[in-house]
Parts: sequence; C-alpha cells; structure tokens
Amino acid sequence: MKRDTLNFLLLGPLSVRLNACEVHVSAPRQRVVMAALLLNANRVISVDRIAEYVWDGAPPPSAAATVRTYVMRLRQALGEHASARILTRAPGYLLELDEHESDLGQFTAHRRRAAELAERGDLEGSSTELAEALALWREEPLADIPSRTLRDVEGRYLQELRLQTMELRFDTELALLRHAELVPELWRLVRKYPLREALVGKLMLALFRSGRQSEALDLYQRTRVLLVEQLGAEPSADLCEVQQHILSAHDRPRAAITAVARPQAPRAVATATAAWSGPGRPSPAQLPSVPPLLPAHTGPLARLERSLSASAQSAGAVATAVVTGRGGVGKSALALHAAHALRDRSVHGQLYANLGGGSRPLSCRTVLLRFLADLGVPRGEIPTEESERESLYRSLTSGRRLLVVLDNAQCAAQIRPLIPGSGGSRLLVTSRRRLADLEGAHTLLLSPLDEAGALELLGSIVGPAVVRAEPQAARAVLRICAGLPLAIRIAGTRLLERPHWSIGDFARRLTQAPRLLDELRTGDLGIRPSLDADHDGLRPTASTGVDPAEVFTVLGATETGYTSSGRVAMLLGCSEAKAEEGLDALVEAHLLHPPRAGRYRLDALLQAYASERAQAAGMEWRGHPLVRAV
Repeated sequence: MKRDTLNFLLLGPLSVRLNACEVHVSAPRQRVVMAALLLNANRVISVDRIAEYVWDGAPPPSAAATVRTYVMRLRQALGEHASARILTRAPGYLLELDEHESDLGQFTAHRRRAAELAERGDLEGSSTELAEALALWREEPLADIPSRTLRDVEGRYLQELRLQTMELRFDTELALLRHAELVPELWRLVRKYPLREALVGKLMLALFRSGRQSEALDLYQRTRVLLVEQLGAEPSADLCEVQQHILSAHDRPRAAITAVARPQAPRAVATATAAWSGPGRPSPAQLPSVPPLLPAHTGPLARLERSLSASAQSAGAVATAVVTGRGGVGKSALALHAAHALRDRSVHGQLYANLGGGSRPLSCRTVLLRFLADLGVPRGEIPTEESERESLYRSLTSGRRLLVVLDNAQCAAQIRPLIPGSGGSRLLVTSRRRLADLEGAHTLLLSPLDEAGALELLGSIVGPAVVRAEPQAARAVLRICAGLPLAIRIAGTRLLERPHWSIGDFARRLTQAPRLLDELRTGDLGIRPSLDADHDGLRPTASTGVDPAEVFTVLGATETGYTSSGRVAMLLGCSEAKAEEGLDALVEAHLLHPPRAGRYRLDALLQAYASERAQAAGMEWRGHPLVRAV
C-alpha cells in the first residue's frame, strides 16, 4: 500500500498538501497557529507564544483556552493523517515532521550538506546544494499570515536566513571564479539592500575581476556616503579591506572572500572585549529601587545572600539562586534587596530583566539583544541568530564578575541562555515555579507572612495604634489577605484612602462582597492580575492530559474551601489518580494549598477567584448535578 505523503510549505504562501492535493486551512487565526507550529517544527511552542502571534502581542485573558480551541479546529481542518502530527506537549504543542516533509526542513538540509561539502573542499557540490536550497523559496514567507508580530519576528528571521544563504553561494561562486555571471544578480540585491556591506563587498570583487575596477571603486564611495548619511558610520574594516585590494590592483581572491564573508560574532566579541578592558568600559547598573525590607524577611534575605556567596566560591561556577513562591508574596522585593547587598561584589555591573512570567514571557532573543548592547556590543554587530547571540553573551561574560537578575521567570528553558559564562558571576532568579530542573541552583521558597508579621505590616501602613484598637477585626482582614504582603498593602492603602472606615467596617465589606477581589484593588495594584498570571500558566499535564484549569473551575463551582481527589474525580468523571494529578498541578501553580490529611484547601482569595472562573464558565458547571449534591 502506498504511503501518504505530506508536504508543509512555508517559504512563500502557507500551504499544506497531502498526496499533492491542497489541504485547505482558510480561517485566518488557524493559519497563524499553523505557521507558528511550522516555524517550530519538532520543538514545543508554548500556548503563550502562540497567543502572542495570534493577538499581535495583546492576548485577552481567555487566550489560553481560545488557542486550544483554534488548535482543535486546525486539527479538524487538516484531516486525520495530517492532524496526527500536532501533539499536545506541556506547555503547548509540537508539530512532528520529518525533514523532507516541509520546505523549511529541506532548506535546512541543503544548507547542512553544502557546509559539509565545502569543508571537504567540494565547492562545486556545495554551490549546487545552496542553489537547490534557494530554489525552494517561492515568494515572501508569511506575507499571507494575518499576524504582524509573526511577520516582524519570524518573517525577518527567514529573510535574513535567505540572504545569508545567498551570500554563502556568492562566496562559493567567487571562489570558483564565476564572477562575471554573478554581477547582474548582485547588482539587483545591492539596489534592494544598499547598506548590506557583505553584498556590496562581493559585488565590488565581482566587478573588479570582470575588469570593471572604476565601477567597483565608485560603488564603494556611494556606499560610504550612504552609511555616513543614514547611519553615521564609516564602512566596516572588511569592506575597507576589499577597497584596498582593488586600489592596489593586487587581487587575492580567497583571502578577500574570507575577509568579507567572515561571521560578525568574532568581531563583536573583539569590539566588546576591547570596551571592557578600556578606561571607559561599560558597567551596567540596572537594578530597580526597592521598598523597605519587611522585618519578617530579614531571615530569608540572609539565607539568600549566604547561598549566593557560598556557591560563588566554586571555581568556574556561576552562583545561582532561585526565589520561588506565590504571586504577591514578595519574591521580587526580596531578590532586589539581595542584589543591592551584593552590588559592590559585582565589579563589572548588574544586568536586570523582567521576563514577564507565564502570561507574556519575554523571549531570550530579545533579552540577549539588550544585554549584549548593554555590555558594549554595537547593535549593528549583534548576530541575528539566537544561538550566535548566546555564544557571544557567554564569551563576553566569561571570567567577569557580573550580577544578573532575572525577575518573573516562567521556566528553566527561559533562563539557561542567559546564564553568564563561567567564573565569578552571580545569577539571581525569581519565579512562581520551583524550577527544579535548573541545574546547580539554590532554591529559596518564600512563604506568606505569619500572623505577627502580617499585623506588623498592616500597622506600618495604617498605624500601630489603629491595629491595636481593633485586633480581632484586623485579624479577620489579614486572614482574608492570606499573609500576602501585596494583599495587605492594598488593604492598608484602602483604609488610608477612607479614614471614615474602621477596620471592622472593612472586614465586613470583605466578607460580604459579592466579588471579593474587587475590594482588594487600588490604583494599579490588585490581586486579580497576579492570580490571572498563575491561571494563564496552567497547561494539561504531560502524563495524563488532565487540564488543571478545568479542575480549578470545578473547585470554584463547589463553593467550599476544602476538597479531596475523590470528590474532584466524582465531579469530573475521571479516575482519582487523574484528579490528584490535576490538584497537584494547582498546588505547583500556587492556586491550591497542599493537602493535609487528604484534604486540599483554597484560602479566601483563591476561593473568590475560583468562583469567578466558575461563573465565567456559565451553565456548564453551575448547573452540574454533582456540584449541587456536593
């Protein structure tokens, strides 16, 4: 029986073909999802990243659930054979493809074979492979995909990949002395990209070897004027070297080609290294200011400083510490206090980035671009490939004494490319997740405040005498705040804003409010956004596929603060093992307290938020007969 053949085309208008017949994917947002999966073939792409592409960087609160719906519809549109390639893998999806099943995969394979042949000295074969790679391009990729973010980020990446491949082929053809044939094509590209010095240099060589020396030198002068006028920069050393070869009428083909085609990363390392060693070396000092340290956090702060100082003694190691805990518990403030305390030991500066957490994570590519610029690399010399940026970053930071603070990290994979090179540096991370898979890290779990610490914080805001006058009411408010400094600060601020309220008045408002979280909001501070971030990060579990978000909705529908795996299994109609896996995922996300005697607990804030989620789900859960029975 003949095997079905699949072909996914991305290097032009998006197309999926089964046995040479078009499979229609016409819905605009499904096409965005399809393109995102193809660009990350055989790699997991998170639901959050897909949402960034679908909604152009501004996903709605319901984005995660809506993306899952789009993937379901995309699978239906692709049909049984093609849809089986889209696998659910935490924290998102994976498109499983063989290399020959997509034009981008074939393109990559041709480039790889070209490099192998060039390494063996077979320039003819290498040129053929590069030509076949370029022949796969039909039109501008992603032009038919309705996502500005996807086109800006991935479209530019693909165009850069194509240009680099063209430049490799030109180098090979020049080495084979086919300069005359290249001139028309190079002229066309230089007119399109007049500031791309690598192309200009190759055209100058091709013109010179074709007996057109004056045209080559005239091209150099025109390019120099453009660079000065538009970028305020002189031509690169590589382009100047080509000009000098031509002026001296001493053509050294292979040396000149090597000079022009040389990758930028080594030059960037040299430039930045020189800047580091000079008297005006860049010393970034990016740490944000912090509020006063909570007295209850003096102990955790001392432990955090000790862990970073002790691990820094290991030769060649980067001292790494992770502060983890629930949203609003004070992780960022504690980490920044530790960072300021260690600032004097970080003689080469401090780098800081807020990675955005699970709702809107910042890409490593973007952070590396900023860090490299902060470390003295001219932006024009920062590599476009993420792997090259990582290599350059490690080279620049190796042997330095830097402090890198990564706030609000989502996962270990987001952190690894940002770990400094070996020796002397410190890395401090905050995350709601434990990040147990981050190698060599010391983990500090920051717990909510106990009653004494919470009373002290509230008293520091509204005044100790006010708290002493109504101790029972104060304790009632603080029980609802669940020991979270963020919630306590909001409560204290609301009392200050309304001096005619007693603490008892506010306690009654909190206990009677139909939407508790609306009461715990002031200015741009609120509890709901913090809980939204935790909820948006929920993903189906890898082993059984149980959806923790669905479990959380059930907990909200039951309107009780306690539950068990048996009760949830009954409500969901699943095994108790599956229910327990979903509940444990909620514990990991800080949306549920760990079980005691087999009973899981929602505090007042979590119960209020779960109830909102259940109400948003509508009759699907509110009218559930088992919910009423419970």
